[in-house]
Amino acid sequence: MKLSQLLKSCPVQQVHGNMDLDVTGLHYDSRQISKGDAFFALRGVVSDGHNFISSAIANGAKVVFTEEILEGLEHVTTVLVENTRQAMAMAAAEFYGNPTKDMKVVGVTGTNGKTTITYLLEAILNRADLAPAVVGTINYRYGTDLRQAPHTTPESHDLMKQISDFRHNGARSLVMEVSSHALHQCRVDGVHFHVGVFTNLTPEHLDYHHDMEQYFASKYHLFKELLPRDNGRAVINIDDAYGQRLAAMLPDALTCGRDQDAAVHPENLDVSLKGIRGRVVTPLGAVEIASPLLGDYNVENLLCAIGAAVALDLPLQTIVAGLADATGVPGRLELIENDRDAVILVDYAHTGDALRRVIEAMKQLAPQRILTIFGCGGDRDRHKRPVMAEVAARGSDIAIATSDNPRTEDPEQILNDIRCGLIKVHAHEWSKSEAAIGKGTGYVVIQDRREAIQFAVNILRPGDLLLIAGKGHEDYQILGTKRIHFDDREEVRSALQAGGRL
Repeated sequence: MKLSQLLKSCPVQQVHGNMDLDVTGLHYDSRQISKGDAFFALRGVVSDGHNFISSAIANGAKVVFTEEILEGLEHVTTVLVENTRQAMAMAAAEFYGNPTKDMKVVGVTGTNGKTTITYLLEAILNRADLAPAVVGTINYRYGTDLRQAPHTTPESHDLMKQISDFRHNGARSLVMEVSSHALHQCRVDGVHFHVGVFTNLTPEHLDYHHDMEQYFASKYHLFKELLPRDNGRAVINIDDAYGQRLAAMLPDALTCGRDQDAAVHPENLDVSLKGIRGRVVTPLGAVEIASPLLGDYNVENLLCAIGAAVALDLPLQTIVAGLADATGVPGRLELIENDRDAVILVDYAHTGDALRRVIEAMKQLAPQRILTIFGCGGDRDRHKRPVMAEVAARGSDIAIATSDNPRTEDPEQILNDIRCGLIKVHAHEWSKSEAAIGKGTGYVVIQDRREAIQFAVNILRPGDLLLIAGKGHEDYQILGTKRIHFDDREEVRSALQAGGRL
């Protein structure tokens, strides 16, 4: 593609060199550059791409996108831009033929609920014969084409290439989780959104965003800057305080929530171990829904999905059929069959608010006891550790603190931070033998996650509910800088098969 065509939608400050060059590829990693490619010098948290420009040129880069003019660029075409991430997003869209321009695209953003909503919308869009592709936390997929998801929302070049592949193979619509990092880093600036969904906002990623105002501002980018370009519609959950704030800023938004003033709201719903059933009011009329999803908090996810489908002008009968088809999400209240006459669930809840919502939903199912296994990731926001711990301790009969992904932090230091929240509820830390007896409520700390799961399975009683929170669908654990295979679901089944009792 000619450089002049590549720059068609790019916000460019200056171009030094030949605009008539043929650009053969786009890269932000200098090691992947081949002769004739364009290199984008991205500023990252850990490293700065400007330090690798000379390597990119040595490998054959013809064009360099940069935020500053440096020495040694005389023999290549240089494109000076204010933001190389945004420039790459727009250039990648152009390079891959603007694949989202003729697709129905829904972006879902917020702290909790994104993955579940994308699964619900995937089922609805399938019912509408709109052949949906999905980009999100669990994987990137279209039909039988499943790709690993190293990030919830990939870098813009990788994103556009994958969407282009899906579109070429027949995808007619796209549902994507849009993370706050992706919005802040302009990764989705080349996407044409028809609908943007806001779920909620609770403390998360504050190691990156620093405070809730910056976190909210990153989400607002989708609704303020990206949606209006294609006359897109905002769908906002006003059960959330930040959702109410966003709705006040976007008066044309389609609101959803339990509040009777919401455009999409329930008239009556029954939430049980059989799922969620009842009547929901929409701008297109009232409708009876039946979903196999568990937990009261999934009501908000269902309402958001209905709202997005309404914003896409899909028929109510298609929406109802799609919701019934959506049987569940891997690692989201995933039920593990067992012979203990107990309920065992694996869930991705890894923030204080998400854990609170899950535990409250489980209490409504009236188990004999709730046992909760949880941990907190290393090299991440330390402030959420005591918050999650207090939620687990207050909501559970037995809280079992363990490792999540300690990364390069000392696992015991992470657990000490967690203890600060546990002791707000229980003055005494149980030994394993005390926890096995289980008189009253309390907590136990078991650093090894496999051992913690085995322990919890072994002390289960009939009528108990065991919630294993934090990792959900993930099939790995990060110890130091190494990623090892570890799947909570496999570990539970192994413990059940061993059949040991304490």
